[in-house]
Amino acid sequence: MIRAFDAVSLPLLRWFDPEDAHRLAIQGLKLWPPVKPRPDNPRLAVRAFGLNFPNPVGIAAGFDKNAEAPDALLRLGFGFVEIGTVTPKPQAGNPRPRLFRLDRDEAVINRMGFNNDGAEVVLRRLAARAQYGGIVGVNVGANKDSDDRVADYVKLIETFAPLASYFTVNVSSPNTPGLRNLQQAAALDDLLARVIEARERVRAAAGDTPVLLKIAPDLSLGELDDVVHIARSRRVDGMIVANTTLSRSPTLRERTRMNEQGGLSGRPLFRLSTRMVAETYVRAEGAFPLIGVGGIDSGGAALTKIRAGATLVQLYSALVYKGLGLVESIKADLASTLLRTGRESLAEIVGADAPMITAEEWPV
Repeated sequence: MIRAFDAVSLPLLRWFDPEDAHRLAIQGLKLWPPVKPRPDNPRLAVRAFGLNFPNPVGIAAGFDKNAEAPDALLRLGFGFVEIGTVTPKPQAGNPRPRLFRLDRDEAVINRMGFNNDGAEVVLRRLAARAQYGGIVGVNVGANKDSDDRVADYVKLIETFAPLASYFTVNVSSPNTPGLRNLQQAAALDDLLARVIEARERVRAAAGDTPVLLKIAPDLSLGELDDVVHIARSRRVDGMIVANTTLSRSPTLRERTRMNEQGGLSGRPLFRLSTRMVAETYVRAEGAFPLIGVGGIDSGGAALTKIRAGATLVQLYSALVYKGLGLVESIKADLASTLLRTGRESLAEIVGADAPMITAEEWPV
């Protein structure tokens, strides 16, 4: 069914503006039949952040911003879904056009600006599907016009704690002015202190909800030192590495569209984001697991990210070019690798190549 869906939908959606195509994809998923997914190979199961993932392949925030189709995505074989970014108040985001395909590079540039339906609407949707289970994380951010952005994150932690499998504190989007300043040491320390305090405040009623920090791939290594140190000292449960990049590689082929403002994702981000995974892994020293995201478009790419230090991986942009069948393809490749090498789980190879990767020339 997935192969047939991809065969029809991929060429059809190319005729539409990228944002309209995305909207159509969400609408299509809302109509996806409630068929049970094929059971995952037990060797792909992952334990991280106190949660049991049936497989390590998740869908990144930004695809299902408003929690409209998390159960369809889980039925399609994802091991977990991250919805959002959600802000306290509804937000229209930046003016259109704000989403661009770079076809020859298998990349995407977006400057969406946290467009979403707001916490109240998203909360109702998550409450309505809570009985179905599955790991659904909530990516949280601040409103563009907020007077107190840290207070926005605190409010969202308190609001969604009873329903979120985990939280992702997003301070790395390049499309909300000033947001990435929250990655600076003093600001990040204050933010994480208040977020963890909020999580602890609602723990008795909501349970223990893991808190993850999502960072940009554009941090300097000195800045990364500070970020990881603060994440460890504030005892976050994990990190997601990394968001989109503001950099533009000279190897990009779409010379006109590459100059659009916004964050670049997809295949050209792979080497930089993988290097940042490895750099983060060696600094974390096992204090918490990592989710690797950025440019994963094959089983081999997912395996590279895991060997760089990622316990779990996330996809998004590659689905534009490869379709939903990519999920099962990646899982099959990972299971085949484990079988061929005689390993029982992916945990045995997490970070195996991190020292080597951090010694390489910096990716251009």
